[in-house]
Amino acid sequence: MKRLYRNTKDKKIAGVCAGLGEYFDIDPVIVRLLFLMSIFWGGGVIAYLIAWFIVPEKTAV
Repeated sequence: MKRLYRNTKDKKIAGVCAGLGEYFDIDPVIVRLLFLMSIFWGGGVIAYLIAWFIVPEKTAV
């Protein structure tokens, strides 16, 4: 079963977008652009901050 984690290796700020990109098998740049656009539409910053605190970091196994 796939789990959502923050990717700490490919992160720019907290690894939320990189983790979402890895989870959905898409390029993290696309997720970053969507978050950037959502800042202008409203709610993007709040969603990012919530994900930063809720989504756990990926630990090395």
